[in-house]
Amino acid sequence: MSTPPAAAQVLIDFAPSKAFFVGIDSDGCAFDAMDIKHQECFTPTTIKYWNLQAASTLARETAIFVNLGSTTRGQNRWIALARVFELLAQRPEVAARGVEVPAGDELRAFIASGFPLSDKGIEDYAAANPGPEIERCIEWGKAVNAAIADMVHGCPPFPGVREAFEAMQAHVDCMTVSATPMEALRREWHEHGLASYMKVIAGQEMGTKAQHIEYAAKGKYADDHILLIGDAPGDRDSAATTGVLYYPINPGHEAASWARFTAEALPRFLAGTYAGDYQAALIAEFEALLPATAPWQR
Repeated sequence: MSTPPAAAQVLIDFAPSKAFFVGIDSDGCAFDAMDIKHQECFTPTTIKYWNLQAASTLARETAIFVNLGSTTRGQNRWIALARVFELLAQRPEVAARGVEVPAGDELRAFIASGFPLSDKGIEDYAAANPGPEIERCIEWGKAVNAAIADMVHGCPPFPGVREAFEAMQAHVDCMTVSATPMEALRREWHEHGLASYMKVIAGQEMGTKAQHIEYAAKGKYADDHILLIGDAPGDRDSAATTGVLYYPINPGHEAASWARFTAEALPRFLAGTYAGDYQAALIAEFEALLPATAPWQR
């Protein structure tokens, strides 16, 4: 692991109070806020800031596939933006409309630079590596944040989330593990009265989701006493990278996933019978919902 960001100190200092740890993603997992953020905030801002108006329908289709409907669902915003550029550049119907898709060279250089993939990280990178594309990336990111602050209010937790949190309280230290900026996370979790169930609310300023688990839980709990709940392949990968368990919230079936967690998966987790075939079957069901190939590529 790289040097922890200063904001991660609260995770490093975190001391267990229970024998089990569960990290919970926010958007699309605990809260029904992921669709509105991408459909009404990220995607329109992408079309506006990257001059994609002449191919807006195609740009929207591409962005929604990348961010919501595929194996790249839930990726960091900068990685996802680069993927949108990549797919748009491959679409002949976009070129036929005379649209110049951004090259993405400066964006990819930032992603590969080792700087944190956060709002502050890209600003620090741009200060050392100025360029027109990276500056527009920063402006795009600020506009996305402003759109979210303006638009995304009152988005409730999925049915069954509060009941799951109640069920965990006696035996589990719960923590928000998210790539969302802290300001939005705190606002959303407090708005719906769920922050009190969390020991810490961890956002992008504290590192990646894998780093959140590494700093807060690894070595403090047995590996099979650590579980990450998420709705995206990146969440699955974060759990695998850190050697802990994963419970998927299936996109489009969130309420059923939370009900199954409380009734079936949580008791198995606490009893030590979650790992193995049971977890594998849940992950296989989850993966079948998110294709790697776009509809227009098939």
